[in-house]
Amino acid sequence: MLVVQQITKFGKMTSSLKVPERRTQSDRRQQSEAELLRAAAELIAEQGVAAATFENIGARAGYSRGLATQRFGSKQGLIEALIARLQARLQAQMDDRRLDQMNGLEAVLGFVDAFLTTLSQDGELRAYFVMMAGAVGDMSDLRAPFAAAHKEAEQRLEAMIQRGQAEGVIRPDLDADAAALMVGSLLLGVSTQLLIDPGMDLEPIRRTSLVTLRVSFGGKTEALSL
Repeated sequence: MLVVQQITKFGKMTSSLKVPERRTQSDRRQQSEAELLRAAAELIAEQGVAAATFENIGARAGYSRGLATQRFGSKQGLIEALIARLQARLQAQMDDRRLDQMNGLEAVLGFVDAFLTTLSQDGELRAYFVMMAGAVGDMSDLRAPFAAAHKEAEQRLEAMIQRGQAEGVIRPDLDADAAALMVGSLLLGVSTQLLIDPGMDLEPIRRTSLVTLRVSFGGKTEALSL
């Protein structure tokens, strides 16, 4: 009788345990690609684009060189996939701010704040600007994805500025296109400076940028509450 009770108890215990869900081939592929791209970003941020060989990437990610080659085909294929990944990460940070629900001025400031905050906290994002600097310096075909991404950001900023002008919170005498390009250039310049001086403290730059833009765009002297 005691044996039967123990068996019954054991059966109940085992039936209550959750059986781990089997991952699909697609899940495993997505995970391996994400880990390979993360390893590539880390290598590029630490040592430059030349260090991102398939052998080094595979070793850091815990996979074979052959898998990295199979996933991305070529060095350019890897870089393009990494550009897309890092752009998506930054875009997700922007989307989390719900900038479209703010007035135009606050949306511009939120965009700048999100960018500089992410830049200070996300080491992988620095790889994006290392790759961009290399693409520009080498006159590489990879300039095109960067140019497209920056144009998209400029257009988004321009739309925010125009919205702010229509709402009366941004000065109407500003050239919206030029103002958007100026903001984008500010962010690009700070990102490039960070490559030159990795120890740079971005926090005072973030605060000063927000206050300066609020005053120059809105014509108001009150500081942004931080």
